[in-house]
Amino acid sequence: MARSKTDILQGTLALLVLRTLSSRGSLHGYAITQHIQRGSNELLRVEEGSLYPALHRMSQDGLIKGKWGITDKNREARFYAITAAGKKALAEEEDAWRRLAQGVSLILNFA
Repeated sequence: MARSKTDILQGTLALLVLRTLSSRGSLHGYAITQHIQRGSNELLRVEEGSLYPALHRMSQDGLIKGKWGITDKNREARFYAITAAGKKALAEEEDAWRRLAQGVSLILNFA
């Protein structure tokens, strides 16, 4: 029943990306993955095969917007920023996540 690091992200990737962009500003995909990995003390790993389809969906849904720019290493990359709709969705998702975590905690501590 052991889960891999990526299994933990199932259903939470959009929340993590929105939170990252909200707190860090406009970032390219690799920087988003690095922020999530470092911020979770290496517990969470976001693979490119999961991230880029999620970014595309979130962009189509109007939660983020992307534009081309140049990285610190002088490479062209798409930089993503959270939109007003993304900020609203983030607040709703954070609230839902906290309620879920509270419910799980109650069950784990139920005697």
